[in-house]
Amino acid sequence: MRVGVYVDGFNLYYGARRIMGGPGQPGWRWLDLRKLAQRVVGQHPEWTDPRIDRVVYCTARISGADNPNGAGDQNLYLRALIAARAVDEIELGVYVNRIAQNPLATADHRGRPVLATSAWPVMVHDSQGQRVRDARFMVSVARREEKGSDVNVASHLLLDLLHRRIDAAVVISNDSDLAFPIQKARDIVPVGLVNPSPGYPAGKLNGSPTQGVGDHWWHRLSVAELMGSQLPAAIDSSLHKPIGW
Repeated sequence: MRVGVYVDGFNLYYGARRIMGGPGQPGWRWLDLRKLAQRVVGQHPEWTDPRIDRVVYCTARISGADNPNGAGDQNLYLRALIAARAVDEIELGVYVNRIAQNPLATADHRGRPVLATSAWPVMVHDSQGQRVRDARFMVSVARREEKGSDVNVASHLLLDLLHRRIDAAVVISNDSDLAFPIQKARDIVPVGLVNPSPGYPAGKLNGSPTQGVGDHWWHRLSVAELMGSQLPAAIDSSLHKPIGW
């Protein structure tokens, strides 16, 4: 069984960072994506004789102007993935910088936004000095958005199905925007969906193990899987794991 693996790089990175307890935790970023996929697939006996045949990593380059250290570390990691044959293809999206205006909000226990409204100790008054109850606070913020990874994941998945390069697929993402291509893929091959975060799986990505061709499964990444799926500290004389990774 030829298995194609499709990785949403930033969804994996930020989800894994939460699994590990925050941005400062070392020991997990130097991920061997092929080894990670093998560990996960090996835990699901629904598939017979699976072989990780293709790993596609979809990400975007960090801005060297905004974050030179991060850009350097990322470039080193991308080179290491290729040198170690931990991926077969890297597909790059882009970063977009923009200004956004949105209501001020906090998160509830499931991470959903709860709008902040006027209440003591911060109250809004109108021009007559009367309280404006339940007024919303609008804020203008700078946003850096990674664009293209979800589209690239979907495109590679569907192209590999079109050209019959795979017999099963693994998608590492919890992005609900992938619901449609994953649903269609389940009609053609078994699909394993890996949630790379400690949170709830996106509802639109759920489904039935028997949908379409069947033998579908769902999986949530663990600390042990991240820590146990690392590249060698040195790939060659020029590719060494960055300090703090």
